[in-house]
Amino acid sequence: MKNTALTHIHEALGAKMVPFAGYNMPVQYSEGVNAEHETVRTAVGVFDVSHMGEFIIKGTKAIDLIQLVTSNDVSLLYDGKVQYSCMPNDTGGIVDDLLVYRIKENEYMLVVNASNIEKDWNWITAHNTFGVEMINQSDDISLLAIQGPKTSEALQALTDVDLADMEYYTFNVGTFAGVNNVIISATGYTGAGGFEIYFKNKDAEKIWNAVFEAGKEFGIKPIGLAARDTLRLEMGFCLYGNDINDYTSPIEAGLGWITKFTKNFINSENLLKQKTEGVTKKLVAFELIEKGIPRHDYEIVDENGTVIGKVTSGTMSPSLKKPIGMGYVPKEFSKIGTKIYIRIRKSDVLAEVVKLPFYKG
Repeated sequence: MKNTALTHIHEALGAKMVPFAGYNMPVQYSEGVNAEHETVRTAVGVFDVSHMGEFIIKGTKAIDLIQLVTSNDVSLLYDGKVQYSCMPNDTGGIVDDLLVYRIKENEYMLVVNASNIEKDWNWITAHNTFGVEMINQSDDISLLAIQGPKTSEALQALTDVDLADMEYYTFNVGTFAGVNNVIISATGYTGAGGFEIYFKNKDAEKIWNAVFEAGKEFGIKPIGLAARDTLRLEMGFCLYGNDINDYTSPIEAGLGWITKFTKNFINSENLLKQKTEGVTKKLVAFELIEKGIPRHDYEIVDENGTVIGKVTSGTMSPSLKKPIGMGYVPKEFSKIGTKIYIRIRKSDVLAEVVKLPFYKG
């Protein structure tokens, strides 16, 4: 089990540690998931997500390689711009979802899911017929996701970069907490606003301590992976391995908006066919009308008790105080307002298909 550069701090803070994607990670701290969730929605919370993968792709043909392996249109990026995308496989599914950072002309950073680092590296390498230089920096980079409505106010004292002025999905490279060449990115996986900060492992403890000192008056707290999951689900953000995987297409998953047919990419012909002709199943969001909590892999059934799908993500929403979830169902059950049932133990519990996001802020 790998540790991040901050594992010893999480342990000292009394975090409950669990194995996740090959890393020893904090799932929650002493106050528990709901309190941590609330901290991010109302103040500022800090996630150690240093397990994520970072690849540098550079060279004159870097854009050609990234255009081939990702579904979104990289030509739309400019220096300091970030793009959400996915890597389709050649059988209709998704290798991974990722962020693409344009550092400068001919140099990009891809940020991939921790559980897929080796798989993604091998996939991109196998398609690198362009002679592009690839560097896997995953083991050298630490990453803090600092999220919540008070984040820019709390962090501003640590940098000359004007945080309040940064647009969503842009980034700056600057000095942060006295450390040079830190990537300060206006991105996140919570829907609560905030930043993701990338830096070398050797600076991790210094930056962590500076962030908590600066955020003290704003109610800053460390946040674990469990609250990260409830926060992203309230926004309807897909989690790789749950809501998307090697067998779900971006069109089925509602990710048509990151699937641009202005260029050719792996399996684009079949995905365009799906987009124009329609798909047989769709990822839907639902709220339970009756009592119960939907969990991953629970069966979704129709009014006759016939199994029509499975829950991919589900929880009791800490913000909304109601049970919410997502799952794939046949297209005819995907319309907003459609009644479906979630099989919880031996009971079929009534639910309704709703529009995302669950949490409107």
